[in-house]
Amino acid sequence: MQYRPTRATALALALLLGSAIAPSALAQSSTTPERVRGTIESIDATTLTVKSREGASVAITLKPDYKVTGIAKASIGDIKTGDFVGVASIPGASGDSDAVEVLIFPAAMAGTGEGSYPWDLEPNSTMTNATVSNKVENADGRKLTLTYPEGEKTVSLPEGIPVVTFAAATKADLVAGAPVFVPAQKAADGTIATGTVVVGNQGIVPPM
Repeated sequence: MQYRPTRATALALALLLGSAIAPSALAQSSTTPERVRGTIESIDATTLTVKSREGASVAITLKPDYKVTGIAKASIGDIKTGDFVGVASIPGASGDSDAVEVLIFPAAMAGTGEGSYPWDLEPNSTMTNATVSNKVENADGRKLTLTYPEGEKTVSLPEGIPVVTFAAATKADLVAGAPVFVPAQKAADGTIATGTVVVGNQGIVPPM
């Protein structure tokens, strides 16, 4: 069964992920985007502590109305022309960009963080949130053409890259050891807060 987020959840995710992706979204704010990837060390009513992939323990304040979403496995075959996707990519040897992961957004979240921006998943990586205007599979490989208001980008899809979509999850899934991706905001005083936690509740590490 395909996951369809509620309107409130979709809106919260769109606002949080959009601001975490697009630098311009926080241009007039005193906060900056902060993306935390790792595993949960502990959680209480107000604070999520994550052992980050860099090895540090990161305390994240949970906003009172924070939302939780899961991640489900998908496949390249699930990507269709007209879908809205988020593709993290790095420069490829062929001149195109090579995707390192693909997130297929539910229809209710189309337009989230639309555009192409620097990303911190890997060195020199970029996140492109855009509509799939063309999908090609031939002897030269598999490629997507991604279209967004400022232009378009062609990305190659190497074998074995993670392809995921959002899945249902609850706060009960936030347990010690669970892998998470937390799009957050860091204040000038160094404190970090979030309204969304993406948890790997189906045996999948959030790859974004």
